[in-house]
Amino acid sequence: MAAGRQRAARLLRQLQRAACRCPSHCHTYSQVPERPTLGNTDYAFEMAISNIRYGEGVTKEVGMDLQNLGARRVCLMTDKNLSQLPPVNAVLNSLAKYSINFQMYDNVRVEPTDQSFMDAINFAKKGEFDAYVAVGGGSVIDTCKAANLYASSPTSDFLDYVNAPIGKGKPVTVPLKPLIAVPTTSGTGSETTGVAIFDFKELKVKTGIASRAIKPTLGIIDPLHTLSMPERIVANSGFDVLCHALESYTALPYNMRSPCPSNPINRPAYQGSNPISDVWALHALRIVAKYLKRAIRNPEDREARASMHLASAFAGIGFGNAGVHLCHGMSYPISGLVKTYKPKDYNVDHSLVPHGLSVVLTSPAVFAFTAQIHPERHLEAAEILGADIRTARIKDAGFILADTLRKFLFDLNVDDGLAAIGYSKADIPALVKGTLPQERVTKLSPRPQTEEDLSALFEASMKLY
Repeated sequence: MAAGRQRAARLLRQLQRAACRCPSHCHTYSQVPERPTLGNTDYAFEMAISNIRYGEGVTKEVGMDLQNLGARRVCLMTDKNLSQLPPVNAVLNSLAKYSINFQMYDNVRVEPTDQSFMDAINFAKKGEFDAYVAVGGGSVIDTCKAANLYASSPTSDFLDYVNAPIGKGKPVTVPLKPLIAVPTTSGTGSETTGVAIFDFKELKVKTGIASRAIKPTLGIIDPLHTLSMPERIVANSGFDVLCHALESYTALPYNMRSPCPSNPINRPAYQGSNPISDVWALHALRIVAKYLKRAIRNPEDREARASMHLASAFAGIGFGNAGVHLCHGMSYPISGLVKTYKPKDYNVDHSLVPHGLSVVLTSPAVFAFTAQIHPERHLEAAEILGADIRTARIKDAGFILADTLRKFLFDLNVDDGLAAIGYSKADIPALVKGTLPQERVTKLSPRPQTEEDLSALFEASMKLY
């Protein structure tokens, strides 16, 4: 009897030694040995985007979407100007058709501030909404993201989720309500991203909230909404697409970004250039090169305006995961320190440097500076934008891209540098000071920069032509 038990035990041990070690089949499998981490840079990237729906007139489906979600109390966010225009009317008609109960908030500020965010947040908290619809440009969609976040996390302080070092930069771990974004401009790509930008008035700089958790559930891209956009809004929105594409394609590669997160929840939304974002950035850049001038010059050019509406989303997919760098980092104090500038075609009661304009005015200087690293990418971008690079030297890539951008901007009647919007050399220290806290994006520049470098870039951007 004992001998039989011993033979059975030996047989079981032999079977165990010969067993498949595949984790899918072996019950004794415990853990694959961890791959040693080399250095402190990241080794992975991830793609997070909203669901996207595109088509002329597709806004009419928003009521059905909310019905499908089982929404009983919806917050519709927009701004005063848009509240009387066809995009909002299309949404209102759909909500009425499908008997959706909603409240409208139309006090969104163009280029929002911390206070305008908090006003919208308070409205959202009181409304106890179970779904959100944002109809507008990046200002509206970003405000709605913030309202959804803080209404879903009512005990959080405002600075808890604001990017460090201005805020605490805490990861978002609370579940949010569904948010449907209906963009009416072709620039921010906010319908695809987990980023919400605002002016922090105390410091006079732009900052924001960046988390995959706040990205919209669905982006409804309806090219009919672009037909009523005035010329300068089309232009400045398009410049944002241009810089999103250029910056994400030339950003520090994801596997050179540090630190490597100890937990994937801490991996930033802006991770550095990567093979998937590259595809979207280049595709968006080609569309900008082909269609932006047409879209600006002819409001009846439906093909051009529809193409730019898609390009905005394409670039959003790219930069929403790769990030941006110096043009955007430097743009935040340019917007935040605005004096008296009021742009054409913007119906606002306050001084304003449109985001796309604040970004593009530094682009020639920035890309001349960053091209020392990965010059081949800068030269490729210049070629897409129309430069003849057949006899170009790789070491001249930055100058070629800078000259190509200057010509592009001159052809589109863009203000002649920062001096044309009210800045002088005396403002450079304040502009540099406002850029320094933007390390979430500036550290993604392929070339590190000192305060002296930033001063030189602002000085070079005072006059473009």
